[in-house]
Amino acid sequence: MRELSRRQAIIGLGAFTFVLAGCGGDEAPKKAADVSANKAGAMADYGVNQQFKATAPVSFDALYNNHSFYPHKDDWLFWQELTKRTNVTIKPVTVPLSDYEKKRGLLVGSGQAPLIIPKTYHPQEEAFVSSGAILPVSDYLDLMPNFKDKIAKWGMEPELNTLRQADGRFYLLPGIHESAWVDYSLAIRTDILEKLGLEVPTTWDELYTVLKAMKAEYPDRYPMTDRWGVPTPGGNLLKLVAQAYGSRGGWDYQHATWDAATGKFAYTGAMPQYKQMIEYLQKLVKEKLLDPESFTQQDEQAKQKFNSGKSFVISANAQAIINDYRTTLTKTVEGAKIVKIPVPMGPVGDFKIGTRLENGVMISKKALENENFVAMMQFIDWLWYSDQGQEFAKWGVEGTTFTKDSSGAYKLADDIDFLGLNAGAPKHLQKDFGFSNGVFAYGGATKLLQSTFSEEELEFQNVMNARKPWPVEPAHPFTDAEREQSSLWETPLKDHVTQNTLKFILGERDLSEWDAYVKELESKNSASYLNLVNGAYERFKKEHG
Repeated sequence: MRELSRRQAIIGLGAFTFVLAGCGGDEAPKKAADVSANKAGAMADYGVNQQFKATAPVSFDALYNNHSFYPHKDDWLFWQELTKRTNVTIKPVTVPLSDYEKKRGLLVGSGQAPLIIPKTYHPQEEAFVSSGAILPVSDYLDLMPNFKDKIAKWGMEPELNTLRQADGRFYLLPGIHESAWVDYSLAIRTDILEKLGLEVPTTWDELYTVLKAMKAEYPDRYPMTDRWGVPTPGGNLLKLVAQAYGSRGGWDYQHATWDAATGKFAYTGAMPQYKQMIEYLQKLVKEKLLDPESFTQQDEQAKQKFNSGKSFVISANAQAIINDYRTTLTKTVEGAKIVKIPVPMGPVGDFKIGTRLENGVMISKKALENENFVAMMQFIDWLWYSDQGQEFAKWGVEGTTFTKDSSGAYKLADDIDFLGLNAGAPKHLQKDFGFSNGVFAYGGATKLLQSTFSEEELEFQNVMNARKPWPVEPAHPFTDAEREQSSLWETPLKDHVTQNTLKFILGERDLSEWDAYVKELESKNSASYLNLVNGAYERFKKEHG
């Protein structure tokens, strides 16, 4: 999910191989560590779509993002069956979802992180590269046949290129999808639309018109309230609106946005397109169409407002529609109906602004000292990247939690629910068994991805898949010295952008001060930061194509 003007970075497999071994700036080429003495428990003939099973029992600790909807249980079938199949025991270091990023940073920075560090979104890994705390995982892809197979089969070298650092390596094993997909959008009360004689909005301008009509009918309410504002203010909403104008915001915010018209990166928080996002949201707040608490309230507050009928539009994904809204809303508000609408479009047009990369796994550098290092990499390759491992993590155990027919179609066991597939069933695939867990189950073939989709979600995906795919941005990795310098600028810049974005949107600062705000960013080194980014882009393009 990236900015409007990025261009496709096209490289062949040969160029990909070259980049893998390359280096950037003045740094000398680096080689993978010798792991010939760290093969205890590893399989000698492990290959693509072959069941991994350690030759002796092994265990690895892993950071575990403990989701409040399906809190960790030691007796999940997931853990038992995983050990049965692989001879590997995972020792989860549980951290609450709300504290995950902070705790991960503290553990990695102090050298106390577990060996396996999942649920990391690029570019979060870059903060740990220069210290040497995490492994350059691209050095060890020969231990991961399933990962390499899917990258080659799905032509994903351009996406991998965006993860590379100036030394030509990447330090995050990403979740990978066969096709780009979009999950997050908005949910809207269709019974209210029907009452007012309105159609489902397809653009942000149409959404404005819908909200105006809702406000006229219900003047004592905010038609829209939102969630996912903690810890990133307006996380999903700013992301979606910014994309529609060709910029980045919220969850998707990064300091630099590619502008194909100039062939350079621009500073995101100062772009005219970013200002357009602010203007749109400011209008919604000013006209009391959008709850001003949307950007900072806890999720439970937002859900309570929506599910009690006090608002009619809220951010959503496929799970939220079922787990967070419909079940409660239909009990509390008679006749209520909701749908997740295709992402509204804006000036950039009918693009599907998605990515084939997902959150991924970092590996602690201390894993190299572990005698089971090779076995660990084979295990990670099987669980996160093999067809069998992905099916297991998502669906569970055939004959127990699911069945498959002769065509390969999946069916959840009748007494188990997930995403409303068996609404009212006494057991739940995530809560009671630990499968379809966001720490382990993501990525894979489109058929597997869509195997748990309801007919409603498939309709959403069909609309989104008919849109034009968004191109991959050019790589612009920093050297260690550049990263060290940029890190001194990034936090104060990000803080200033975040604070003033909210002030502008909420009307606490007038947009007539936009030019002054841009100069404030310049005083905090936004121009110098861009010089680093564009210099890194030119260097990487020259050295690696």
